[in-house]
Amino acid sequence: MTKTIELAELDRMQSSYKAAVEEWIAEIRKEEALASVIHSEAEIDSWEAAGFAEEDAREKAKSAKKVYEDGLREEFFNF
Repeated sequence: MTKTIELAELDRMQSSYKAAVEEWIAEIRKEEALASVIHSEAEIDSWEAAGFAEEDAREKAKSAKKVYEDGLREEFFNF
């Protein structure tokens, strides 16, 4: 089998994915914390903003996962 991607590059892709997942988890926890208090109008706005931040972090994690998966497919299956 011909190596098409350096292992260091796969390691970088994996690290990027893991970091994005950790960021996503942190955003989920922020949103959850805001959902656990008695809401004022300002707190509702913060909670809503946290939901948008969580969604952005989710998309970043999904994108990083795709890059990593594509790298693995290229490395192991040559496509």
